[in-house]
Amino acid sequence: MTYTQKELKESTHYGALGVNPGCKDCHIPQGFKNFHLAVYTHAVDGARELYLELVNDYSTLEKFNERRLIMAHDARMNLKKWDSITCRDCHKDPNPPGADAQEAHKKLKTEGATCIDCHQNLVHEEVAKTDLNASLAAGKMVLQQEEDGGEDEEGEDEDDEDASDGGEVEAQATGEDEDED
Repeated sequence: MTYTQKELKESTHYGALGVNPGCKDCHIPQGFKNFHLAVYTHAVDGARELYLELVNDYSTLEKFNERRLIMAHDARMNLKKWDSITCRDCHKDPNPPGADAQEAHKKLKTEGATCIDCHQNLVHEEVAKTDLNASLAAGKMVLQQEEDGGEDEEGEDEDDEDASDGGEVEAQATGEDEDED
């Protein structure tokens, strides 16, 4: 995936403190204690991604971007389910500067939050943020409510007003499953 590799190399995560992470460092749990997650990720997610590579056209960035939100959501959900273990492999005991950041990180212990709940869009091109707890509960992609309502989120604001439009988000999120039939 050359588009995402380029984004990684241009991000603040690449080269920070002399570390140059690769795709696997974030997308596949590492180490013996996470062996079962790594095997599952390689087998199940790998087979699914191979299938999706075959049935989708990613030949241009525009075509890739049509599915970017779905792919980002899938990666975020994996991180959520894994309690952001791949983040914690490098960021062992986060101690951010500033009172607001310190307070937000207390949620890691008090509310069962995990890194990806707050830290979305760190490396790859920005897409709409998803509410991961609501997505887990609903079994489909649920977009975060945004206070500022930016230009690219006008359609999402309409989705929030009318529950029947939520099917559009669900259809987008599960569109890959429908292709399998």
